[in-house]
Amino acid sequence: MSRLSELFKQQSRRVLNVYCTAGYPNLNSTLEVMESLQKNGANIIELGMPYSDPLADGEVIQSSGNIALANGMTIEKLFEQLADMRKTIHIPVVLMGYMNPILQYGFEQFCKKAKEVGVDGLILPDLPLYEFEHLYGKAIQDNELDFIFLVTPETPEERLRKLDSLSTGFLYAVSSSATTGKDKDFSKVAIYLQKLQSMQLKNPVLVGFGIKDKETFDAVAAYSNGAIIGSAYIQALSKGGNIETITSQFLNGVLN
Repeated sequence: MSRLSELFKQQSRRVLNVYCTAGYPNLNSTLEVMESLQKNGANIIELGMPYSDPLADGEVIQSSGNIALANGMTIEKLFEQLADMRKTIHIPVVLMGYMNPILQYGFEQFCKKAKEVGVDGLILPDLPLYEFEHLYGKAIQDNELDFIFLVTPETPEERLRKLDSLSTGFLYAVSSSATTGKDKDFSKVAIYLQKLQSMQLKNPVLVGFGIKDKETFDAVAAYSNGAIIGSAYIQALSKGGNIETITSQFLNGVLN
């Protein structure tokens, strides 16, 4: 059983997935950030691989990615940093990124290396459904990686069920069709999440985009298995200071 399946078997509600950017705030702070997230209550770490043209990311995450790239972060460097990750990180780790740099690295090689270092799954927003099914899915499955598709309030039901059938680990429910980090009207989001609940999907559902504090976490956790927080945490890190202290204060404010 994968780490993600095991997690949702043990904890079906209020699962917190926190996004951080590899190589941010400093090139070599990746593991320090991950260890702080694990220690302070995150259930899943979503580790962003910085890319110069991130379509789904808002200004805050884009800025962190640009800083990470300027710091010297590459996929090769990331795998070096994650080589001994499983000595200290015991919760699921999902890599989030975009196809272009992965294709330059070599898709099959990327999947093999991800498995080797102990990565659990992938979120690749610009990998289309057809290409997943016919070109890339086999390498992902052969290396026992979960693959998480994104759905939005505009996703037609037939396509939504198809994405759910192909996803493993969880389904990423985007709260609205906008980039990350924007404020949302959570009364409208609740209607969308209630619809997803009524569909009795195969996968657990985690909600992302606009979740930033206890209030928004509680709002979406009422109608889903939990939430994904990204921009708000990156913003907290951007102010500088001790990573452990920042992470502790931030997650304490979300979870307690």
